[in-house]
Amino acid sequence: MEIRQYHLTLPTAPRGFHLVTRQVVAAIPDLADVRAGLLNVFIQHTSASISINENADPDVPVDLEMAFNKIAPESWPYVHTCEGPDDMPAHIKASLLGNTLTIPVSSGQLCLGTWQGIYLCEHRDHATSRRLVLTLQGEWD
Repeated sequence: MEIRQYHLTLPTAPRGFHLVTRQVVAAIPDLADVRAGLLNVFIQHTSASISINENADPDVPVDLEMAFNKIAPESWPYVHTCEGPDDMPAHIKASLLGNTLTIPVSSGQLCLGTWQGIYLCEHRDHATSRRLVLTLQGEWD
């Protein structure tokens, strides 16, 4: 079993849910050589998250954004407000969705379902680029 690690910086994205599956795969040049393994995707931020969800219907990310804004609205009387009204709701959303994914790898491909994709979930109005750490462990050809 071998472990390899890669880093991916995603460009600044507007608030919302953004498919990044292709960028993740492109950042792992030797993925095609893995017979079997696991990919761990970790986002190094507390106001953005990552998730796996439907990648086919463009209404899905719109509805996800709407639902999470209802779950953690900016209008609540938060104590942590020094970074703006969208910051504490962003932390809550990131805590709910999480900062890491583990995806099986088989025959050089991520074992995502037919309608699944990896999303960057950007929870800030004025975000910066986001950094991912991609750790691949597996058996190589």
